[in-house]
Amino acid sequence: MKLLFQLFFFLIISFVTFSQWIPQNSGTDAHFRSISAINESVVWAGGSKGTVLRTADAGANWEVIKVLGAEKLDFRGIKGIDEKTAVAVSAGLAEEGQARIYRTEDAGKTWQQVWQTDQKGVFLDGIAFWDKKNGIIFGDPMDNHLYLLKTSDGGKTWERLSPAGLAANLPNEASFAASNSTMVVQGSKNVWIGTGGADHARVFYSSDRGQSWQVANTPMKANASSGIFGLRFWDASHGIAVGGDYKADKEAFENVIATQDGGKTWKKTTSTNPTGLKEAVVKLKNGTLVAVGPAGTCLSKDEGLSWQPLTGAAAGLHALTSVGNTCWAIGSKGQIVRFSN
Repeated sequence: MKLLFQLFFFLIISFVTFSQWIPQNSGTDAHFRSISAINESVVWAGGSKGTVLRTADAGANWEVIKVLGAEKLDFRGIKGIDEKTAVAVSAGLAEEGQARIYRTEDAGKTWQQVWQTDQKGVFLDGIAFWDKKNGIIFGDPMDNHLYLLKTSDGGKTWERLSPAGLAANLPNEASFAASNSTMVVQGSKNVWIGTGGADHARVFYSSDRGQSWQVANTPMKANASSGIFGLRFWDASHGIAVGGDYKADKEAFENVIATQDGGKTWKKTTSTNPTGLKEAVVKLKNGTLVAVGPAGTCLSKDEGLSWQPLTGAAAGLHALTSVGNTCWAIGSKGQIVRFSN
């Protein structure tokens, strides 16, 4: 009987530990909406006031990096290429000098501005890479078509992808620069982009690195402040999207949809617990889904059929990254947390 009690107590303690974030010290009060893990030790993050964070010891210590000349920029997209190389994307109005791309290859000691435009209407939202050479950046629609850039040299140079292969956007349709996961890539050529802003959310998808596109309607509700905020695919067929309304981020919202055919069709699944806006989602190696948003965080062990709250973090987390069974979440006022199963 005593052994049975001890086993029960151990399981309870293990479960509590499993379901908690571990806070880390970022050393800054900047706001963050992008984070990118290279491995279980090296992680990059991009934030406001031209701030980049980097750790080389799994988050035990974070280096606060100020990018010279970018003090007024908000790096809402960042991608770590390797332990020393990263590309950071500034979200903001191009006509005000805020649409820029920076690159480092010496662990953030120096940065080179590799792209900028002052073309009115350009607003960059996020970045992703298939491999160390080939990457893609997307932005708000220009002339009713998503604005896309591509690189084939690790982010040293960028050129615009032709909009000819893109379906036109609906009136007011765009994407949210909220977590650097509204666009995700998988494999060597697949890419998906979620939208909001119109009367329903859609997903654009391409299997040839953005040369040609298809678009699918989804059951996710949308309006000017709501729609899809975060996507994740763990193979070419299976994926999940989370969302909500950033103007009512704590209100109940049917905020999870899933696909089993590569994004061609989507179905509603169980809403998260806690409910409200979710801006990013990852899937750990063991199959656990983790979702974050400004109103709270949660996990699912059954492909999103049920969710349970994650504790140990304050409100205001926006972005996620994962390697193996470890993930990091980051958000407002420099808050950063780690979760490992």
